[in-house]
Amino acid sequence: MEKTQQRNLVLILARELASNSATPMFVVDPAGNLIYFNEPAEHVLGRSFAETGPLSPEEWGTMFSPVDEDGAAIPLEVLPLAKVMRDLEPGHMEFTITGLDDEKRKIAVTAFPLFARANEFVGAVAIFWEQKPTGSA
Repeated sequence: MEKTQQRNLVLILARELASNSATPMFVVDPAGNLIYFNEPAEHVLGRSFAETGPLSPEEWGTMFSPVDEDGAAIPLEVLPLAKVMRDLEPGHMEFTITGLDDEKRKIAVTAFPLFARANEFVGAVAIFWEQKPTGSA
């Protein structure tokens, strides 16, 4: 028998917000497992959520090969969503990823925790956008 996991209403509403937003968004559960990314995120990440399905932090933290401006790999624990999971505080960072379509994209990511009550952490959301190349209007 398959185990059904019931999610917190705040997490369900975050997913609904993401599904109705034109801004690329990632939603993770309290363990950091990716439970959804929206259609605008698919264009940045190079693959649909239907194709990737849920991902563990180790999977989403390395799947897109995040690197800094010098091309050095960024460890999972430094990424904004990992900061949220560790410190329960917002995080922001700019870095380059390689989408699953093999396209490199410079993105800015802002992540923030979701609380159902003051001490009830239920997950996190990352909002990100692709940055225009320097010198473009």
